Amino acid sequence: MLEITIPAAEGYDELKEEFVNIKETTLRLEHSLVSLSKWESKWCKPFLSKEEKTREETIDYIKCMTITPNVDDNVYYFLTNENIEAINKYIEAPMTATWFNEREGKGRPNREQITSELIYYWMIALNIPSEYQKWHLNRLLTLIKVCNIKNQPDKKMGKRSTLSQNAALNAARRKQMHTRG
Repeated sequence: MLEITIPAAEGYDELKEEFVNIKETTLRLEHSLVSLSKWESKWCKPFLSKEEKTREETIDYIKCMTITPNVDDNVYYFLTNENIEAINKYIEAPMTATWFNEREGKGRPNREQITSELIYYWMIALNIPSEYQKWHLNRLLTLIKVCNIKNQPDKKMGKRSTLSQNAALNAARRKQMHTRG
């Protein structure tokens, strides 16, 4: 969870042609599957795409991340660049000590568009409890990846590896038994 404080401020709403005052507000934010799902249901496009988000889409995602109750909508328009930077850092943080050896995953990269429904499918397929939808999204995706790796069958050794392993075992047995064959 991330907490950011937006200082008290006064601004002018050009649409309503009136001045707007906000009190100092502390927002508690969670980047989770729940917030992702809320945003995608409103915008009807995948959040986790490489496509650049508009300021309106970014502000709306921050609203979807907010777990602080009864926040005045005007507060979000007073977010500073430092606030947005802190939020982006939080969103990009891995939130786990787990790492993967990317060289092992040789093959074609998966170009499938990741949406909240796909992540929910992965959770169901891997028997991950629904409570985990409130985890930081990067941590949840890491858990899904770990479950996927651990559920894969052991890789078969290649013919060359099998032959060299058998030759080494036979040589060790011959040496142990003091025989030639």
